[in-house]
Amino acid sequence: MGTLTIGCFASLVGSKSLDFTLKLANAAADKGHKVNLWLSGNATVMGKNHQKHLKDYSTGEKPTMELLKKGVEICECEACALARGIQKPDAIEGIQWNAMHWYLAKIYNSDRVLHVGGE
Repeated sequence: MGTLTIGCFASLVGSKSLDFTLKLANAAADKGHKVNLWLSGNATVMGKNHQKHLKDYSTGEKPTMELLKKGVEICECEACALARGIQKPDAIEGIQWNAMHWYLAKIYNSDRVLHVGGE
């Protein structure tokens, strides 16, 4: 199987970029691919621990934890998270924090790369 690196550059509320990225990463991991997931911009909220789960309102905590259990390597932009008021103690255990060089290194060593969002 190959290595897929996905960069999620989600915009403001109402964007489906984050939901699509989670589903794609999950499907690729289920097929046995190595998946790296980079979270930038508003996508960094996916990695916040202890989110309030409301009916018919998607949050990223549960799908993120499932991806981590499947071996998906997830890293979020530290500067983007801090700019949104998310501190390291607020993050889901297992999510890495780093700068863009993490993403670039993963891209270099991947068979396929997909950038999602950025609108």
